[in-house]
This record gives sequence, C-alpha cells and structure tokens, in this order.
Amino acid sequence: MRFKIPLILSIFMGVSLLINCAKTDNDGQNQRPLEKVVLEEKFHTDRDEGDNVDSPAFWKGDDGEYWLLATAKTGDAIVIYDARTGEFIKRFKGKEGDLARPNGILVMDDLLLIAERDNHRISLFTLPDLKHIGNIGEKELKRPYGITVDFVNGRYHMYITDNYVMANEDRPPVDELGESVQYFTFSVQNGNLKSQHIKAFGDTHGKGVLHKVESLIIDRPYGRLLIADEQERNIKIYNLDGKFTGKIISNDYFNYEPEGISLFACKDDNSGYYIFTDQHTKDNCFRVFDRKSISYIGSFGGEITRNTDGVVLTQKSVGTVFPNGVFYPVHDDGSVTAIDWEEIAAALGLKVNCR
Repeated sequence: MRFKIPLILSIFMGVSLLINCAKTDNDGQNQRPLEKVVLEEKFHTDRDEGDNVDSPAFWKGDDGEYWLLATAKTGDAIVIYDARTGEFIKRFKGKEGDLARPNGILVMDDLLLIAERDNHRISLFTLPDLKHIGNIGEKELKRPYGITVDFVNGRYHMYITDNYVMANEDRPPVDELGESVQYFTFSVQNGNLKSQHIKAFGDTHGKGVLHKVESLIIDRPYGRLLIADEQERNIKIYNLDGKFTGKIISNDYFNYEPEGISLFACKDDNSGYYIFTDQHTKDNCFRVFDRKSISYIGSFGGEITRNTDGVVLTQKSVGTVFPNGVFYPVHDDGSVTAIDWEEIAAALGLKVNCR
C-alpha cells in the first residue's frame, strides 16, 4: 500500500501536528514533554508479523537497482523490497538456506553483512548476486546483534554488539560484561575474505558498563562509537579503541528503549545529525541530535510507524521518488515504512543535503 501526498501539504501537516512524547521517570511521573512532529509515511511494505522483522538496509546498484533489505528473525531470511515503492522483490535464505535468526544487517559498498544470532557469526555476501564469500566471528561471537562498519587504509573496520546471556537466559553480572562489543578488521580481494579479530571490550564497572546492547554506529571523524544501552535507556560513547569516553546521551531523551541509530553525515565539514529510535508500541519517536555538539534538536514520528527496532537512512537519491534520500524504520515486527528526508528536514529545520 502506497501513500501519496504533495510535498508542500505534507510539510504543513507535519509542522502543524505536534504531539508531546511525555518524558517519565522510573516511577512513571512526568518530568517534561518532548514534542514530536508527525509525518506521513510514503509507503508501507506488506506485513508479515510471523517474520519478526528487525532491521533494514539500503543498496543502490549501478544498473538502476534500489533495494530495501530487511532481516526476518523468525523467518530466517532477508526480505528484499523495491526501495522506491516498497514492493516485494524476493526472499533470501542464505547459503543453502542456513540463515539462523538474522538480526543486524548492513550494506557497505557492494557487500551485504548479516549478523546471525543463532549461528554466532557475521555472514558476508556480494550484491546483487548474493554470493556467499565467508563468515566472520564464529569463534568469538556469542549472540551478535548490531553491526557498524567503515573503511580506512584499505581495510574494513567492523564493530558488533554481542548481547550474550547466561545459560538460564539472565543477563550476566556486571563483571562479566567485558566482551559486549567485538572489533574486527577485514578485506575482500578477488572474492576472498580475510579477517582479523582485534579485541573485545566493554567496561565492567562505572557509568560505561554496557548492560543490554543491540544498536551502535561508528563516527570516525569524531572518534566516536555510539552504543545504545537498552537497560539504562541511554547512549554511551566509546572511542574507536574500545575505551569509554565518559560521555553519555542521557535517558532524559528516551522514554523507553533506545534502538536503531542512523547518521546523516556531511564530509566537507563533518556536520550532520544522529537519529536515535525511542521504541514504543504506541508512543514511538525518533530523536535527532546535532552531530558536532551532540545537542538535542527535536523529534519526529510516523503516522503509523511504531515499535521500531532497526532503521536505516540513505542520503543517496532513490530514483526520482526520494531525490534527497529517505529514512526507513521497521514497523512493529512485520514491515518497513519510508519517510521522505526532505519532509523530516523541513519539519525540524535540518539540512536537506550537504551541498
């Protein structure tokens, strides 16, 4: 089902419709409201709640392909849609159909990376042929969830949240959380994958403890690794060597669980925005922060989008439909929606592009 609405009208509606996302403390008492702008989604993919959809990724091919890919945790598959319309393209079950609870997903260049929680690994495939080229972390990973990657000096640098539990499924004691993030480097040459495990890290005392982690994102110009701690409802900032910086985006800005994270980045001056999900079944919000100062700017939400796990933002043009990019959030475990970046930017006074 596709929603069409003129850009000018949708911006007017978004600006005029402000809803208070009430900030509450642990006892349920209101502290202060955080307003959000509500914007209409441009499309909504077909729903299948049995798939337990978790995280999306975007790929733009050289031959006019625009793919929106989403992990289906229960379906043990990747569902691929047309990123312009949300129309279904195909399902992908992995090499010989052996994906096992795929959770995090990331596209880097023409590589597809999938965090398989129950196979304890990151699986790599080429795009668009979906050829398997190898796995990373089978010896080190316990329950991988989120992935973030960048490319420096001829190698990919990958950080993975490892949200492991004890045999009885309880969270480990704090002094056993020292491997909450795993750091690897890898390269792919002529279809051959070579990887190296650099280290595992996570504080085991103090404010930097990573209690329950899934989403994270790397921001190399600022030397930051931003990691969402769902238990403490905040974002902890580590450096790229795995040391806690002491900086936290506090739970003043998260009513519920911080989930998917996106970065809008301008290379010339390193300006941009962080977008963090504040996940809830009804009061779902996306919190926007300035990239340089890490100061809060504002919030937006979709008319129907709720209970969002993963998100992805592309600044690339998506055909003529989204000339300045689009924000794709997961909707309530069963589908993905699309919110035009132009409308988000207009509603919150953000840059439409980096030009």
